Amino acid sequence: MPLRLPTAIRANGAAAAAFIVAGVGTATILGAYYFQYVLGLAPCPLCLEERIPYYVSIPLALVVGIAALRGAPRNLVRAGLAVLMVAMLIVAGMSIYHAGVEWKFWPGPTDCSGPVTGFGNAGSLLESMEKTVVVRCDEAAWRLFGISLAGYDVVISLGLAAVALAGILAPKKA
Repeated sequence: MPLRLPTAIRANGAAAAAFIVAGVGTATILGAYYFQYVLGLAPCPLCLEERIPYYVSIPLALVVGIAALRGAPRNLVRAGLAVLMVAMLIVAGMSIYHAGVEWKFWPGPTDCSGPVTGFGNAGSLLESMEKTVVVRCDEAAWRLFGISLAGYDVVISLGLAAVALAGILAPKKA
């Protein structure tokens, strides 16, 4: 059975776009938490940074969707959707960078890729190494069909940017 949006939302393209961004964004973050807390795949620093725009976009998308349903000025709703689109394009850019680091197309940040150094003096080396957990940004922890989570995030965020653009271009409700 396909997911059906309520009639009031389906009739308002801007609201539908905003609620889709909120819903898919929430599913994306919940998926990341599933990989982290259920499957035990700790996120690297780049993974954590890629989540930040979602944390901002999800509540904003809900506000934009509600505002669109309540008849807020069209330009204000479009501006909110434009911010959502830009946020999703930022995620896409971050995720492309991360996927490129995983494929060794370019170097990643020194704190999570390359050689591990800086454990202090030799006397505390063993103790420091036991306490240090480095989740590498340049090694994909999981892949499906050769695509890492960063790669899937590119696809998801570009799709959400397209949804936000569709909401901007949607005709005004009758």
